[in-house]
Amino acid sequence: MANFQLDDNFIAAIKDLVKKEQDKKLKKQLHELHYADIAEITEQLALEEAIYLIKLLDSEKTADALAEVDEDFREKILRRLSAKEIAEEVEELDTDDAADIIAELPEERQEKVLSQIEDTDHLKDIRELLKYEENSAGGLMAKELVKVHEDLSVLKCVNAMRKQAEEVTRVHSIYVVNAKNQLLGRLSLKDLLTANSRAIVKDIYIPKVDFVYVDTDVEEVAKVMSKYDLEAIPVVNSNKELLGRITIDDVVDVIKEEADKDYQLAAGISNDVEADDTILELTRARLPWLFLGLLGGLGSVFILKDFETIMNQPQLRSLFFYTPLIAAMAGNVGVQSSAIIVQGLANDVVKGSLLQRLFKEVGLSLINGFFLAIFLVLFGQFTGQELILSLTVAGSMMGVIVMAALIGTFVPIVLEKRGIDPAIATGPFITTANDIFGIFLFFFMAQQILGF
Repeated sequence: MANFQLDDNFIAAIKDLVKKEQDKKLKKQLHELHYADIAEITEQLALEEAIYLIKLLDSEKTADALAEVDEDFREKILRRLSAKEIAEEVEELDTDDAADIIAELPEERQEKVLSQIEDTDHLKDIRELLKYEENSAGGLMAKELVKVHEDLSVLKCVNAMRKQAEEVTRVHSIYVVNAKNQLLGRLSLKDLLTANSRAIVKDIYIPKVDFVYVDTDVEEVAKVMSKYDLEAIPVVNSNKELLGRITIDDVVDVIKEEADKDYQLAAGISNDVEADDTILELTRARLPWLFLGLLGGLGSVFILKDFETIMNQPQLRSLFFYTPLIAAMAGNVGVQSSAIIVQGLANDVVKGSLLQRLFKEVGLSLINGFFLAIFLVLFGQFTGQELILSLTVAGSMMGVIVMAALIGTFVPIVLEKRGIDPAIATGPFITTANDIFGIFLFFFMAQQILGF
């Protein structure tokens, strides 16, 4: 079914068919749908309805759909399926998806499911993948690929490819290995088709091939594939033995997950949560950052109390009214600077020394601060404010903008160098820090200029 659109009426019809146990009509209704559509439908059903659907349809149809279903909902479904039923689903999946699903199960249940898998080669590959760290290339790769020996003739090479291609959903590349299974290069289909059938693979393969090591971090894998526009990349061990391959669809999932995590960090949410999580889980994710904001606010209170003598001087009292403006400017500039740096670090485009980057931010903030300061002085004149007070506020604001830009640039770079996700620097952490330092710097500079 092309351009399938899921709507309330369709879901209601599916629910009704499930309720009445009209299996033939259900199968007919869902027969031509893509597995991603089946997954979307499953997520719209109640748990009992979803399980009924999974058990009704062939594993060939539901396996990929189950791999696409939301992780939390899939966990609930798997709890209600027997080890044999899960094994039947897993056997229809590529090894990477199969390993991901089994890894979500409790250890005791993992063994029960694995013992029910009849395909010994598939089982061996899944067990191997389960040994790798989740956030490594090994944890992301699949074992399904097409590889040929360097000493094969073109004719035998094609025959070998045909046999292997039966187990591979999509052939992205043909890898060339030696007798020790070490990656040597790749084959071009064009060169293969135009070569003499008696030619040897080692005479026509392309030795240049991008690859990643099995322990490479998944974010680094994503960067490599994005940089070189790769649809797939082979994975090797320290001896350069070919272990598997990672495809672009897996990398897209990694990029999406990382973007979601960074977005939550920027919003001040420390744990990976979703809208339908429990109140307790959402509270744990949000409360630490809200508490940090509270401490920052209390810090601002103590700073303001140190300068409360201004309130006894009518001509200077209006300085207090600029406090929200200064705090907002410090927060906004800091978030802008940190967001640009974090984005640059993620895309690996932040080059040069830290000192050069800081000098660049100082220059940029001075230009921005200058124009904003002019506007502030004009505003003061328009409202009848004393020129010295307008100049003081404008000059202090420029100092605050420079400081906020430096903090916004310095913090994410330092965090990244220490192995901490720099996305944390675009959220309440940087905003709170800039609010405190900004308000202090504002009143300190005003004190130096006006002499109170």
